Parts: sequence; C-alpha cells; structure tokens
Amino acid sequence: MKTALLASAMLLAFPICAFAHDPAADEKKADEKKSDEGWSGSGELGFAATSGNTRSENLNVKFNIKKEDPLWKYGFYFNALRSKGESNGSYDVTANQYETGASAGYKFDERSYLVGAARYQDDEFSPYSYQFVLSLSYGYTLVKNPNTEFFVEIGPGYRRLDPQPYEVTSGDPPVTTEIDPDAEDNFVGRGLMAYKHKFNDSTSFENISLVEAGSNNTYFQNDAGLSVSMSDRLALKLGYQIRYNSEVRAGLDKTDQLVTTNVVFKF
Repeated sequence: MKTALLASAMLLAFPICAFAHDPAADEKKADEKKSDEGWSGSGELGFAATSGNTRSENLNVKFNIKKEDPLWKYGFYFNALRSKGESNGSYDVTANQYETGASAGYKFDERSYLVGAARYQDDEFSPYSYQFVLSLSYGYTLVKNPNTEFFVEIGPGYRRLDPQPYEVTSGDPPVTTEIDPDAEDNFVGRGLMAYKHKFNDSTSFENISLVEAGSNNTYFQNDAGLSVSMSDRLALKLGYQIRYNSEVRAGLDKTDQLVTTNVVFKF
C-alpha cells in the first residue's frame, strides 16, 4: 500500500512554486522569457560525521524544480533525512524519513489560480508510518515584486494516515503483544502560506507554513530558511523546520524540530 501511494504521488509530478507575473511590462516579458527556458530549481546537501570516542553520521538532501508559463505553473520536491548515532555501545539509526510532493496550478489571472497538490511523507520515527494527502486549493498571490513574494492557498483534501505499530506488555507472567493499527482515511482542510524576501543580491529569507486539519489529526509544518549566495550557482542555507501532529500515542512527543546547514546548488 505504501508503494502504491508513493507511486500515485510521483505520477502527479507537476511541481510547487511559480507565481503570478508582475504588472510591469518589462518584468512580465522577463518572466515569459524565463518560462520558455524550461524547468529551474535547486538542490541542497548537508552531511556531518564523527568518529573516535563517538560515532555519528547525518545526511539530509533536498531537491525541488519548478516551471511556469502564461497559463500553468508546476512544481515538484523531494526531501530526505537519515542519521545514525552511537548510544550505550550500539550504533543505530536515529532518523529516517523522506517526503515528496507535486503540484499543478491553473492561472485565472495574474494573481489567482487553482492548484492540485499531492504530498507523501514516510517517517520511521514519527507517530505515523506515512501520511498521504491529495488536495485541490484556491491560491492567491498577495504580494509579488522583485524583492518580495507572498501567497496563500486554501482548500479541501483527502488524507490517508498509517499509525506506527507499537508493543503492549501485560499479564503475569508478562506477555508482549505487537499492535498494528489500521490505516485511517478522512477529509481534511489544507492551508498553505509562503513568504519570500530578498534582502539584497546575496541574502534571502523564506518561510513556508502548511496545515492539514482533519477529524483524526491536525498536521502542521513550518520551514524557515536563510540563504547567503557564494556565487550565481552556489549558496549556504540555514534551515529550521517544525513538524506537529495533534493526535499521538501516549508517551510520544507531538512536536519534532530539525535544524540544517546545507550547500545549495541552483540550476
């Protein structure tokens, strides 16, 4: 089932992030010229390792592409995180997750559009083994100029959640039983808010907030990033992510946080 859901998300691989043209004629021509050049995007890579008295390995990868033409805008992204660390003499995986998503948006005019999106998240250490969401939203660009971009999206969606298996010990003598809850399906309300600002030619900031609220869980994710360019193609990026699930099993935290420092390659 997980493979089928992931395949469904990948088949929708028409990506995120493209925006309405600026009213100024010269910028509009520049946007149209850029759209004719095909896809553009960026890749991020962060790696850290220690050895000796302690051992650890941390790898995170991010990839996104986008394309926009006068009527459509597309986007696709893929993120992965894997960490291993030494604890009590054993060397174990401490983080293992990946997320992929795609979207296709039809423009009504320079600011408003209708967007279909898919998101799949698989996390070995999350309260949920996977979350898969399909949604249809109305989007509106509130601000769009050379330095600042701010847009929102809101609409209904369909979600499938699969809670992680867990063990229960009871009885005398104690007997341990593994519980594997069934996957859950429900409708959700989806909201997305994205803000991007360019301070100067080398420094920029972005913050993207996502909410998927349903009867069995409310999922919230916020990604903030500060980038400093080293050249036209390379940059350093400091990222901070918060992920929150409102409904989790007793003993688990509702909030996960992640700080990354990555090298970014733009293409």
